[in-house]
Amino acid sequence: MYRCFALAVALTSLPVGASAQMQRLFPADALRGEIEFLQPPEIRLNKAGARLAPGSRIRAQDNMLQMSGSLIGSKFAVNYTIDTYGLVRDVWILRPEETRMRPWPRTLAETQAWAFDPVAQTWSKP
Repeated sequence: MYRCFALAVALTSLPVGASAQMQRLFPADALRGEIEFLQPPEIRLNKAGARLAPGSRIRAQDNMLQMSGSLIGSKFAVNYTIDTYGLVRDVWILRPEETRMRPWPRTLAETQAWAFDPVAQTWSKP
């Protein structure tokens, strides 16, 4: 009984930050860019005006969901997806090690011409 209690205490005292650094898996249609959050749903994506889709998801560097209103005025390197209407659907604010993953496509034409390895999360040019 006491051993089970001691094990439970030991497991709950493990550092929480260790789980935050897990590798995130990005979809094959994710593009790389720079985003600036304006008054929701307006954003500036790669220095051009754009909009967030209704129900869009923004994931911070710790992979937790963020509300666009709390990010007004902030600029980040991101991976993002576009929906069928041309609106930004999913946004992942990149950690420094994720920004070093190169090459990463910036246009839809590049995603169609390059090859994606979903396990290694790498792109290769032909």
